[in-house]
Amino acid sequence: MRKLNMIGWLAVLVVAIVLVIQFIPVERNVSTVAPGQSFEKTEKVPANVAAILKVSCYDCHSNNTRYPWYSELQPGAWFMARHIKKGKEELNFDEFNNYSKRRKKAKIRSIISQIEKDEMPLKSYRMMHGNARLSADKKKELLDFFRDNEYSK
Repeated sequence: MRKLNMIGWLAVLVVAIVLVIQFIPVERNVSTVAPGQSFEKTEKVPANVAAILKVSCYDCHSNNTRYPWYSELQPGAWFMARHIKKGKEELNFDEFNNYSKRRKKAKIRSIISQIEKDEMPLKSYRMMHGNARLSADKKKELLDFFRDNEYSK
């Protein structure tokens, strides 16, 4: 009986903690890009490639994330915020125009390599966002564009 009572109190404590953490806010990734400085404009990205990037890359690699319903729940929101922060540190398409020529070359080569190796988008992201998966045709479109980019040479 005593053990059951302790398990009951432990369950109440866990529920209370889960409820309390829901009120801890997470900073949102909201665009601050100056008009005309986006990757699509500065790199003359064709509409088909821009559409793929928007769906498969920009949530983690730009200054503007589309937030799904589960991003309102903790600890999922913390997990997402951490992924977005790390993704933007690695590559931020909205800041690409500010990179040095050397860094741009390195990023384009890295993009090509990660698409070829099926490392991006992350598997965890593809599980929750089925439309972000890159079909063979989408991969080819992206690879053709990035291989033809001035910074890939």
